[in-house]
Amino acid sequence: QVQLVESGGGLVQAGGSLRLSCAASARTFNTSPMGWFRQAPGKEREFVAAISGSGYSTDYADSVKGRFTISRDNTKNTIYLQMNSLQPEDTAVYYCYVGASIVTMRARGQGTQVTVSS
Repeated sequence: QVQLVESGGGLVQAGGSLRLSCAASARTFNTSPMGWFRQAPGKEREFVAAISGSGYSTDYADSVKGRFTISRDNTKNTIYLQMNSLQPEDTAVYYCYVGASIVTMRARGQGTQVTVSS
């Protein structure tokens, strides 16, 4: 059973920063690609960022390129999403997932709320 637990969400003013964390059960973590997606009320699920099992390869949505950075620490079974220059349109529930994409993901966490005020 894959378990993912996100943390680090909160309320921040526009221009501020937050760092999200996602702790995964060790059995699935070390060789699995993982990522983040978000979902705002009334909107479709949106891919945010992904990282390969080794951590050497990353991918970002155009809307967050240059502002967000995904990383992983395989010694801690954790991935991170550093979010800088946050804007109100970044407000959403953020989920981490395991898998090659948000379409084929094997599991996701419970989500963490990020709210950016203007």
